[in-house]
Amino acid sequence: MSEKTSQEEALRLAALIAHQLKSPVGAAGSLLKTLLGEYVGHLNPQQKDLLDRADKRLQEAAKSVSRMLAIAQSDKIESDAGAISEVVSIVRSTQLSFSEDASARNISVILDITVEPAHVRVSESALSEALNAIVHNAFKYTPNNGQIKFTVKYLAEEDAIFISIADSGIGVSEEFREKIFEPFFRSDAAQKTTLPGVGLGLTFAKSLVERAGGRIWVDKSESGGADFCVVLPRVSSSDLPGKTVKPDKERRRVVIIGGVAAGPKIASKIIRVKPRTDVTVIEKGEFLSYAGCGLPYYISGVVKEQKELLSTPLGVVRDPIFFQNVKSIKVMNRTEAMEIDRSGKRVRIKNLVSGQDTWIPYDKLAIATGATPVVPTVPGVHLKNIFTLHGVRDAEGVKAHVSRMKARDVVLIGGGLISVEMTEALVACGCRVTIVEMFNQILGILDWEMSALLTNYMESKGVRVMTGTRPSSFLGTEFVEGVVTDKGILPADMVVLCVGVRPNVDLARNAGLEIGSTGAIRVDDHMCTSDPDIYAAGDCVENMDIVTGMPCYVPLGSTANKQGRVAAVNMCDGDDVFPGVVGSTICKVFNYCVARVGLTETWARKSGCDIVTVLTGAPDREQFMPQAQNIMLKLVVDRKTRKLLGVQALGPGQSDKRVDVAAVAITAGMTVDQIANLDLCYAPPYSLAMDNLITGVNIAKNKLAGYFESVTPMEVYEKMRNKDNFMLLDLSSPQEYANTRLPGSTLIPLGALRGRLNELPRDKEIITLCTNSIRGYEAALKLKAVGFTKVRVMDGGLIMWPYEKIHGMK
Repeated sequence: MSEKTSQEEALRLAALIAHQLKSPVGAAGSLLKTLLGEYVGHLNPQQKDLLDRADKRLQEAAKSVSRMLAIAQSDKIESDAGAISEVVSIVRSTQLSFSEDASARNISVILDITVEPAHVRVSESALSEALNAIVHNAFKYTPNNGQIKFTVKYLAEEDAIFISIADSGIGVSEEFREKIFEPFFRSDAAQKTTLPGVGLGLTFAKSLVERAGGRIWVDKSESGGADFCVVLPRVSSSDLPGKTVKPDKERRRVVIIGGVAAGPKIASKIIRVKPRTDVTVIEKGEFLSYAGCGLPYYISGVVKEQKELLSTPLGVVRDPIFFQNVKSIKVMNRTEAMEIDRSGKRVRIKNLVSGQDTWIPYDKLAIATGATPVVPTVPGVHLKNIFTLHGVRDAEGVKAHVSRMKARDVVLIGGGLISVEMTEALVACGCRVTIVEMFNQILGILDWEMSALLTNYMESKGVRVMTGTRPSSFLGTEFVEGVVTDKGILPADMVVLCVGVRPNVDLARNAGLEIGSTGAIRVDDHMCTSDPDIYAAGDCVENMDIVTGMPCYVPLGSTANKQGRVAAVNMCDGDDVFPGVVGSTICKVFNYCVARVGLTETWARKSGCDIVTVLTGAPDREQFMPQAQNIMLKLVVDRKTRKLLGVQALGPGQSDKRVDVAAVAITAGMTVDQIANLDLCYAPPYSLAMDNLITGVNIAKNKLAGYFESVTPMEVYEKMRNKDNFMLLDLSSPQEYANTRLPGSTLIPLGALRGRLNELPRDKEIITLCTNSIRGYEAALKLKAVGFTKVRVMDGGLIMWPYEKIHGMK
């Protein structure tokens, strides 16, 4: 049997074994990570040490499997006379891929390059794998605190490129220097170690080098270890016309800065589109990918274990090993990107464990640096037990303090999405919760009356809401004990800062990339920045508001994932577009679903729109169904174009699907006339015959036609406060009126209205209402038909009244 036949059979065997081992080794690694993360219980030091050792062994096995697959696959690549690669860039990339290992083991890596560029006639992917095999061998046998030296130089007498990889390891004795390239051969020195190996890497390297017309040998390095030398015929510059050079575009180097949502999405999509792309993700934190929106539910206990936030739908933890084994993506977590050198197309990174700085080259770069919680600059803000909620570690801190230290008085600074979502979790843990909001309402994504309705509901659940209130300092010596506000001192065992986020743009700004008017990175509809080779996605970029056409900043995980996908496609030479956002937002507050899309009334008026608004409340399905629950809707419609501009919804009913339909309608630029005739699904368990949204747009049509003359609850309240001369006419039934009514209102049931017209004044304004103002509208039409001229309907009725009501007979 020839040497070549023996090598081919060995490689086929390697491929077979690797395919069989890859899945179980990866699964075992994920299980060990779960145990080491103490997701299933606390570990004592001895248990942790044993699991750590087992984990290291499995990681070695996983690397061996990956090497066997890569070697076997690369050996199938036929030598292509037109394939030319640049040696120095491959050497630098290979050195960088081992930088994390070098840093962890304090191995000094030296580059001695005296020729650049250096072209040879071999495919980039094959040469990369050959050098990788040699370097892997060098790192395996080099001890901690050792040295590895890369040398690239030109041999004029041979017109060739010389590559040397010398280490300070165990070396190869002279008698074994030829055998070292045979399949599965291990020298005596290697056999005395416990280090695992594939046994085919050097075999493959020799096969490739000789196939390319070069030669390879091993010698003794200056430091006593092994020195692997490769000589390959040089390709002269005259032989490098554009039509001859065939760069491997799929092997382009993509670096992604940032994880959580956009970064992993970009990486995963790139690998799906161009599987052979060299993708590296740089993540400052420990966790690469997790469900940030699930943090409040982890604190409350709805999500039982931390790993559920870090796992795929099949329960596999999305850690660096998962991304490496399953998606072939290199992850460098606990590593910070310090600087982008656009002219050199490289990123300076710092290992936060070792402190070592290195440069990583890129062909395409993606910035997904996300956002940072805003921390108010007030005295005492750095006391212990003052948290933000912007990551798994934050959630762990809050949860641990609530459950173990029994925090009872909790103050939430800010009334945004995170704050209102957190209240349920904290109340469920037995905390007394106070929200402190500097503006006159919580949830600025809603209009005032919708926010007030939510505030009333939250207060009914025991949450104290203090709007128009500013914190001035935090009291305490080591731990926070109180919050000083302009309305007094609030006791506090724990404080959570929920005052919003700001985009992380320092890296981009320092690199000279354009920053938008919102303070986030400006990108085009392809998610490309002002540099054609740099893309950005997620909470660090500004969006375009589809309704107004103006820049906006709406940091949401759903948006980050969509942007990441678009960026990835375009980084792979595709042509995908992200058109912008309509601000679709939803959250759960106790049993209320709170949702919004498009423009609020406030923003529509600020944008110069002439609008009509609608308030309407009704069950989410037929009222005779036991699951029926109310939905309170507010619609904003453009008077001139008749387009729907925005919808807000809250209540225990299913608001999400109504707002989703509205999101489609707003994105498509649909008018209320078009929406009114949408063929939506109907069955009593799921909806009304006239869906809530369709009822809302029909009311808008009536208003635009002049049939429905309305007055808002806020305007009615002002009339009551000013003691204006008007009549508040309630058309409810006597039982409804006895249960709930407005102060100063007069009851005349709708069925009795025609016989009691003489009780109504013709010289002053009459405002009609009922539970949801449907009967109020019918009454207004009847009164106008018999000559009453000053009649208007209170929008939304009692359901949408955000002020105090009278309950029961008093």
